[in-house]
Amino acid sequence: MQLYEYTVPVVIVGGGASGTVAALAAREAGAEVLLIEQDARAAGTTSMSQGLMCAAGTAQQRALGIEDSADTLFADIMAKTRGQADPVIARAIADGSGPCCEWLTETIGYPFALDTGFRAVYGHSRQRMHGWPGHGGDDMVQLLHQRLAERGVDVLLQARLVDIHADGDRVTGITVERPDGSREPIGCGALVLASGGFAANHDMVAKHMPEAATACHNGHEGNRGDGIRLGAALGAALGDMGSYQGYAMLADPHGITVPPGTLVEGGVLVNRDGRRFVDETADIAGMVHPVMAQPDGIAWVVFDARIEELCAYTLEVQALRDTGAIRIAGDAAALAAIIGADAATVAATLTATSPDPFGRDWQTPPLPPYHAVKVGGAIYHTQGGLQIDADARVLRDDGSGFANLFAAGGAARGVSGPSYWGYLPAMGLGSAITLGRIAGRSAALV
Repeated sequence: MQLYEYTVPVVIVGGGASGTVAALAAREAGAEVLLIEQDARAAGTTSMSQGLMCAAGTAQQRALGIEDSADTLFADIMAKTRGQADPVIARAIADGSGPCCEWLTETIGYPFALDTGFRAVYGHSRQRMHGWPGHGGDDMVQLLHQRLAERGVDVLLQARLVDIHADGDRVTGITVERPDGSREPIGCGALVLASGGFAANHDMVAKHMPEAATACHNGHEGNRGDGIRLGAALGAALGDMGSYQGYAMLADPHGITVPPGTLVEGGVLVNRDGRRFVDETADIAGMVHPVMAQPDGIAWVVFDARIEELCAYTLEVQALRDTGAIRIAGDAAALAAIIGADAATVAATLTATSPDPFGRDWQTPPLPPYHAVKVGGAIYHTQGGLQIDADARVLRDDGSGFANLFAAGGAARGVSGPSYWGYLPAMGLGSAITLGRIAGRSAALV
């Protein structure tokens, strides 16, 4: 039996948005909390995101006259996932997202505002993207860690989870490994795994989502699936392990995400031959595979000055400008020269929008001068993980739960269904934050 020099009532593994929110929730509930983070500076998947959380029925929405509700978000989740998302988890996220967003804003002091530039698209029937204007995911992580310090939550950096110890259905503690290879056991009254997904673990990706095994990974390299693997070793059930967020527009070679608004507002994707190949407004995550199937696995996103200006408030467009990733062509012939395609083909592609061969409902196509960014497909983060219930409690295959083991964020099963096509924009961070709060509160009550 493992012995511990000290025991903490609530231990949380993972210092991204999910883990920090869990820690804040547990601390608010009166628990002493220790947060474990593997890196010297907390970052995780959150730091590489836009910092957007989808939430329904918030004060921010009501202030702008947007009618939304938990029921509407739940219906959107189930529709996007073709009814295959776990309805218990989906209901918990739908019900909890709005209150969580408002709690973070009003009690924790995180400056969430509704991103009105992000339309209700790609499965969302309402505008429900909430973020910190002018700031991205890394700023989110750092501000949340500041809030931890203000509330007296201890954070142990450079401590990687390498083992979980249990006695029957009860976790007794964990072992962490330090950079010098030394290992330290830590006892706990309850454990929350918010340690990220497994997109950086090639073996796990190849096993559970082989169609994405050759995709570029644009995510945190610490996402090795440690919490998922160790939880499964205890007998925890897994769910939706083939689910992930793919993305079709990672600027090549700059590694900057081209925001979806460039397509929503009228942009197009063309391959190196100058031809379109997909309805660009149908599935923002699912387009990764059509892009990867193009010659050399690359495409060009083509938009214009109007579209760029509409998206200029995003940090991504600012970065694309700063790095020179956006190429400008005066006409179709000049654009064809940039792409290396036939000028007549490019000209025909950019004028043939009705009727659309891919079923796209056109508003305004891009007009010259054309703006273009070379892009490739990538996997950003996984959405499958440990099976949980409505309280974020980790479950076994028979449906029984562990007494004091909880999961959230990339370590937990999400609500994107069994594959890439069920992902809703900002649902990764939205579910991570919402389940983080649920898990932290649950752990504090053990």
